[in-house]
Amino acid sequence: MTKTVAIIGCLDTKGAELQFIKEILEKQGLRTHVIDAGVLGQPLVPANTTREETARAGGASLPELQNRNDRGAAIEAMCRGARAVVEKLHREGAIHGLIAAGGSANTTIATTAMRALPVGFPKLMVSTLASGDISPYVGVKDIAFLYSVVDIAGVNRLSARILANAAHAMAGMVEGEIPPVIGSNPLISATMFGVTTPCVTEARRVLEEFGFEVLVFHATGAGGQAMEGLIRDGFIQGVLDLTTTELADELVGGVMSAGPDRLTVAGKMGIPQVVSIGAVDMVNFGPRFTVPEKFSGRKFYQHNPTVSLMRTTLEENEEIGRRIAERLNRSKGPVRIILPLRGVSLYAKEGGPFFDPDADRRCREAIRKHIRPGIEVNELDMDINDPRFALACAKALIGLLC
Repeated sequence: MTKTVAIIGCLDTKGAELQFIKEILEKQGLRTHVIDAGVLGQPLVPANTTREETARAGGASLPELQNRNDRGAAIEAMCRGARAVVEKLHREGAIHGLIAAGGSANTTIATTAMRALPVGFPKLMVSTLASGDISPYVGVKDIAFLYSVVDIAGVNRLSARILANAAHAMAGMVEGEIPPVIGSNPLISATMFGVTTPCVTEARRVLEEFGFEVLVFHATGAGGQAMEGLIRDGFIQGVLDLTTTELADELVGGVMSAGPDRLTVAGKMGIPQVVSIGAVDMVNFGPRFTVPEKFSGRKFYQHNPTVSLMRTTLEENEEIGRRIAERLNRSKGPVRIILPLRGVSLYAKEGGPFFDPDADRRCREAIRKHIRPGIEVNELDMDINDPRFALACAKALIGLLC
């Protein structure tokens, strides 16, 4: 079967460049489907999905967008339209890869569509923005970015090489043979931080020996979001959410918040989950000089030169516990909460820089106070990285799944 690559762009400004990509892809034996997201000028090359169709898919009228002459509104409408068009093509099995090239407007529109596609679907963005912070464009999806070096403004000896590299890379992703999957065992997601690594590593070993495949997510904000996204997309059959530290950053204002959806998606999907309070003793910041002045009197530990950790207070732990209970109370599937009594991280155990039994207890008490009947809460007299704690958590999840 000949595969098809979708190409998104504003054909009134990037027509020649996207036509160049199209011709290279077709020379590789691929089909193409060009989606026009332009508004104001006339398209320089033909499209399979016209700008009028893209605008309609986004709930807008092209003439109205043109008459308004509002660039922001036009981009927003074309973002919605491009996403809707790509989602439909993907549902129909009509496309097998997506590539785009451009500056801020084209990058915004194209990556909006790319983020609607599942992990594993080939996505490549050639962008003038790729050398900066591209996290808003990537989100938690596997979007490949290639820095254009020069503006996407004509095909010249430098841009031709870069655009050709992008087209060949896309052809390779679409046509490349995917290695055989290691197994077809149920997928488990687990959350880990450096200070909960011994626990999660041991729990993963137990689960894998039992026959599960475990995906571990680094609880750095993006990691939690990525896990929630994969749960939402139906990849995950069970959740071992032992490291809920991102809730501390969300509450206090650290740099590793995963947002308000954290600890909610598995519950909505009815996915079995085992939850603990790993690393809620800390809020994450960058280098010490980047910490907001309002926290100057707090207890800190320098994890490394670029990561400053701040100990959570009694009041913050109480609120974290309340939020954990409140989010888990909405779960449609089975939930077990397992809490360590002797430290929630390597740093919170006795002798560690964040040892504070009262703060940890406040979190546990809030969970027990606010959790609804029917959700079992177990407390174990050990720290979170004790192998026995890991074994108990792994067995609890196995029990919910089997």
